[in-house]
Amino acid sequence: MKCLFDYNMSVKLRTQHLWISGDIATSAFGDAPQVHVVYYPQQRSLLLAPMDDAIFPTIHKAGLQMLKNRNLQGDKTISLQEIIIDNDIDDTERELSFIHQSGVPMLHVTL
Repeated sequence: MKCLFDYNMSVKLRTQHLWISGDIATSAFGDAPQVHVVYYPQQRSLLLAPMDDAIFPTIHKAGLQMLKNRNLQGDKTISLQEIIIDNDIDDTERELSFIHQSGVPMLHVTL
């Protein structure tokens, strides 16, 4: 499954960074400068939520990562270098499967 939206959006792995299109980033994280990030290797699931989500860090043992602006379209990136190295993940640049539902401040990405 790509996403739950009809228009063109993407999540990619690019130079060991998670590259999130502006529409998805805005919908999932709003204006948050940082996101909670947790990776579950058994499911190959990367979960992200905005830093102001009070419930996410109580459910998941997540770390905070900077959400960097990449272009005028609002694309955002976060470094996945540590997760890739620690979990021996293929770092080939590619499109990634993801799930995001409008109105839910969370992004689920399969690595």
